[in-house]
Amino acid sequence: MKILMLTDVYFPRVNGVSTSIQTFRRELQELGHEIWLVAPRYAPQTADEPGIDRVTSYQVLFDPEDRMMHPRLLTQRLAILQARNFDLVHIQTPFVAHYAGLRLARRLGIPCVETYHTFFEEYLFHYLPLLPKNVWRAAARRFSRRQCNQLDGVVAPSRAMREILVQYGVRTKIRVIPTGIPGGDLPEGDGAAFRAWHGISHDQPVLVFVGRVAFEKNIEFLLRVTHELKGTTHSNIVLIIAGEGPAKKRLRHLGSTLGLEKNLLFINYLERSTDLSSCYQAGNAFVFASRTETQGLVLLEAMSLGVPVVSTAVMGTCDILAAERGALVAEEDIQHFAAQVRRVLNDAELRRRLGEEGRVYARQWNAQRLAEALLAFYQDLVAQ
Repeated sequence: MKILMLTDVYFPRVNGVSTSIQTFRRELQELGHEIWLVAPRYAPQTADEPGIDRVTSYQVLFDPEDRMMHPRLLTQRLAILQARNFDLVHIQTPFVAHYAGLRLARRLGIPCVETYHTFFEEYLFHYLPLLPKNVWRAAARRFSRRQCNQLDGVVAPSRAMREILVQYGVRTKIRVIPTGIPGGDLPEGDGAAFRAWHGISHDQPVLVFVGRVAFEKNIEFLLRVTHELKGTTHSNIVLIIAGEGPAKKRLRHLGSTLGLEKNLLFINYLERSTDLSSCYQAGNAFVFASRTETQGLVLLEAMSLGVPVVSTAVMGTCDILAAERGALVAEEDIQHFAAQVRRVLNDAELRRRLGEEGRVYARQWNAQRLAEALLAFYQDLVAQ
């Protein structure tokens, strides 16, 4: 098949959407299909694989990390690309890419599918706090319902996200297809070397969070859990926060208020092919408490590297944590979450068992198998 993917976000912008697009694109190519990707151009410009088309973009007013493709230039580029005789358009984001991709698909008479990556209902008010939360939630629901019902198919990364879209009134066919873990995507790292490089001793208890440092990730809760552990049983505990995002300044301030200056380590985004694995494996546990994940791919990444996970089970993370393998599930309660972390920190045998379980379990989320499921959805839509 020939597939055109359109997205308003892609590498070098690091997030779960970029990772999902790259994973599915590469796996579908390995299966012998042609996948052309259209994405924003970032500054500085990066070298891309063949089949990635960058469109001039400009900065988003309330979100300086992201870019908005110039609509006229995108339309011009798509007019040229349509000669490639695509079988289907797959949109990855609901902004400029959505409307341009939908118009092109309708003009060509081919199916148009979109992945619902972001739980906007619990997202928008963090960045545009001009209106009350309930107003933004209602607006996000109407927006999502209208867009999804314009499509021929919707991909939901988890069962929880599918159920929410149905509650919104989405009538379009929805298929649950999470993002998988490619074989060899995250090579073994060197956690001991990572600790040494950052001045952390080998016997210090270390927690790790990897992801966008954004308000909706509920990282403030993790700081309060760290404060609880520091004040009770682990005075020299370290929480590593690896990523970038708009919440970093507020988190630094909260850390100072809680007296955690020596217990927090903020580092920037890391290269997936090198330092990221070492960062994960520097931790005794990976901790996560986001309320808005449509999947929670970082949980599987940590498990694939043998790192025990302590996480709340909310939204998309429920699908990953339901098997209760490689992880301890915690409530969003400081005392309960801290108690689960304490179990992992204090019990070497539990850490070993969870690490081994996680490695085996993560392999079940095989990227090629899930790409084949996506391909089957494409073929169903084309056949109809």
